[in-house]
Amino acid sequence: MAGIYIHIPFCKTRCIYCDFYSTTESQLTSPYINALCKELELRKDYLGNKPIETIYLGGGTPSQLSHAELEKIFNTIKKYYDISNVQEITMEGNPDDLTPNYLSMLRTLPINRLSIGIQTFQNSMLKKLNRRHTSDQAIQAVKDAREHGFKNISIDLMYGLPYETMSEWENDIQRAIDLNVEHISAYHLIYEKGTLLYKKLIEGFIQEVDEDFSLQSFTKLINILTKNGFIHYEISNFAKPGKIAQHNTSYWTGKKYLGCGPSAHSYNGLTRAWNVSSLHQYMIQIKANNLNQEVENLDITTQYNDYIITSLRTMWGLSLETLQTKFGETYYNYILKLAKKHINSGNLELKNNNLKLTKKGVFISDGIMSDLLFIE
Repeated sequence: MAGIYIHIPFCKTRCIYCDFYSTTESQLTSPYINALCKELELRKDYLGNKPIETIYLGGGTPSQLSHAELEKIFNTIKKYYDISNVQEITMEGNPDDLTPNYLSMLRTLPINRLSIGIQTFQNSMLKKLNRRHTSDQAIQAVKDAREHGFKNISIDLMYGLPYETMSEWENDIQRAIDLNVEHISAYHLIYEKGTLLYKKLIEGFIQEVDEDFSLQSFTKLINILTKNGFIHYEISNFAKPGKIAQHNTSYWTGKKYLGCGPSAHSYNGLTRAWNVSSLHQYMIQIKANNLNQEVENLDITTQYNDYIITSLRTMWGLSLETLQTKFGETYYNYILKLAKKHINSGNLELKNNNLKLTKKGVFISDGIMSDLLFIE
């Protein structure tokens, strides 16, 4: 099985923290959709005719698209790919876009999962982050989505926000729980170079929260959500039983995926490829039937390192049997040797020939994974 990721780069406004490729040039939406569908046609053989299991529309803001534009994308996928086994089709959306009329329109399409970018229920913080919606709009969007028949709803939250108190973070978590959503993704705010947020940090207008507060916030998140029936299945992701995000899980379990649109990444097991991060250049290239992607050939060491980084993020951990079969004795003995100290310290556990992070180890996961990488 394989997945398809569709990048929709258009936003009404840019959030100050976002470093994903996006643009406010909404007048280019129509020609972009034409180029996107052309890329889907040009790359129809990339996945080796494997059946598609998941489709994900991310951005940017996919909820800026019209019915006709979304329908054209789905018709193109249906024409060139085997979608007979598709189980999950996710679309990201902004709360203020998800009006009752828009949700009614979405129900006429094959979308069966919504990922709603809420980030926080604090109105003052939403303004500081340059989010377009209010707390009330976020709550109403989830309620309206439920009333329109969406049975699989995910929301995004963000913590480690400047000057956020623990009580405010706890309130965000509780309001998310009260909405009875099936899935919650929670990410620590990152000050990415090139963003307006990073500029404000460097110029001294805001300051980062300290490491202890970040750890306390993450601990609070895990404890509250797990007590309320959520499975902590990946470092930043929590799901009700049976509602684990299938598309995103494919990234962590090594499944193949095709990414279309500017800046989109693809993986076929042997190579990684990514498109140019420019809407204009992307459309020029596609018009000339020229993908002009950057491609990285994955040698055995890179594949091993990828396996470590992705699999250890999840509750399933990594299979030593798979590692031994796929990478051989050298890498198998290497990881056993380096994992030993983390097992002894209680940060990793070895059970049923699977190596995975303990609850304690999750908090220092980056350091553990770094230790297990193979450096030539």
